[in-house]
Amino acid sequence: MATTYDFDVPVDRHGTWCTQWDYVEDRFGVPDLLPFTISDMDFETAPEVLTALRGRLEHGVLGYSRWRHEEFLSAVRHWYATRYDTPIAAERIAYAPAVLYQAGRILDLWSAPGDGVVVHTPAYDAFPRLLAARDREMRGVPLHNWDALERELARPDTTVLLLCSPHNPTGHVWSGPELERMAGLCERHGVAVISDEIHSDLAHAPNRHRPWALHGRPGGRWAIVTSASKSFNIPALTGSYGIFGDAESCERYLTLLKDADGLSSPAVLSVAGHIAAYRDGGPWLDALTAYVAENLDMVRERLARAFPELDWQPPKAGYLAWIDLRPLAVCDEALQRELIHTEKVAIMPGTAYGPEGAGFVRLNVGCPRSKAEAGIDALVRALRTTSGTASPAASAAATGPAAEGN
Repeated sequence: MATTYDFDVPVDRHGTWCTQWDYVEDRFGVPDLLPFTISDMDFETAPEVLTALRGRLEHGVLGYSRWRHEEFLSAVRHWYATRYDTPIAAERIAYAPAVLYQAGRILDLWSAPGDGVVVHTPAYDAFPRLLAARDREMRGVPLHNWDALERELARPDTTVLLLCSPHNPTGHVWSGPELERMAGLCERHGVAVISDEIHSDLAHAPNRHRPWALHGRPGGRWAIVTSASKSFNIPALTGSYGIFGDAESCERYLTLLKDADGLSSPAVLSVAGHIAAYRDGGPWLDALTAYVAENLDMVRERLARAFPELDWQPPKAGYLAWIDLRPLAVCDEALQRELIHTEKVAIMPGTAYGPEGAGFVRLNVGCPRSKAEAGIDALVRALRTTSGTASPAASAAATGPAAEGN
């Protein structure tokens, strides 16, 4: 008999040092808001993962450990073979304490201070900070603007495309032809690719994620950086991994990891969690993705009933609803004041992802249905109060093209 999972049961995360719940005041200035913010979920991880973690803890010794062993490497290879029909060579896999750490260290290998790095906009908010801290120039390219993409890739001091696949915050899943086109442009202009694929396991049917490994040239300068942390809701364990196109870059990265940063011993619970997730967690992930899709469809239905002119459609991947509110001519600041002080909810303003996010919000519905309903109902009430509050210039901009990928 197939195992059933109950995602409707609320889990009280208060008092657990939880970024989304306990520290909501840090970003929104007010405590005790109902949060729909940070991109983690309010669900317990897969029971198969919890069983593996408990078993490792019962051993009682938490000493130095290794990741370069058959159990971990074969679990990653098994996941890619069964989920994505993608063969992965074990010697091209490398552990990392976090996806952004690895992306940063690969940037150190493949670029120099002052170089240009191309990023699709609106951009995941950590990317601009990562690049600024390394004195790289972020060259933003609007999503699906292929002329702008080629123009920026062709600049002589552009060295890296930092790709978000699937795209955060829009949830766009890049198609095979799109990735082939990107790969061809990067190859033509000698640009390396770092593909952040941390949301890859959460694509909604009929969309299907395609790893960059299917499109990057064998032996080329490209790397996938990813983790089970988003799909299995285990970011607090830390730990991620990368897949490299060439052996030399993989070994150079590992030298930085081990010798420069002293991080050769991984978080052992993360290693155990990844192995369990990739070996036994598939049914749970499938059930989770279906539940999230129903949450997103509920958001679509309630928005359509209240504001049919938005014509909002769910994202192709993930649990983050990227909602274009520009047809309502809403002032972003007025909306946030209404959400925070009247509705007592925290919903991310689109401007957190750059100026291209003006007029949008990002609503996290990776949570029990009752909470997701409370969030969208609060947003609808706030919109009814604040519609038409934008300046004339902003109202005129509302007739412009919406960001694709929703």
